[in-house]
Amino acid sequence: MSTRYRCPNCKTNRTRFNIVDQVVLSVKMDPDTGEIIERYDTPEDAGPLHIAYRGPDKRIQCGVCGLIEDEKTFEKYGEQ
Repeated sequence: MSTRYRCPNCKTNRTRFNIVDQVVLSVKMDPDTGEIIERYDTPEDAGPLHIAYRGPDKRIQCGVCGLIEDEKTFEKYGEQ
């Protein structure tokens, strides 16, 4: 199924967008150096003190004005 987008900021763009796939990498870092000490393959591997990412899998950027938002925002505005 195709989805229509429209930019809620510039309000005219319906055709030019960048689809940004978000790749989550859960890590434990050294607080002094910022070096990655450990990478976690699954949220369960990270332990009870590490909250799993709950954000969107992708975001959309308007190819005209540069606004970056959740896909739902562009979809909702595209219905109008």
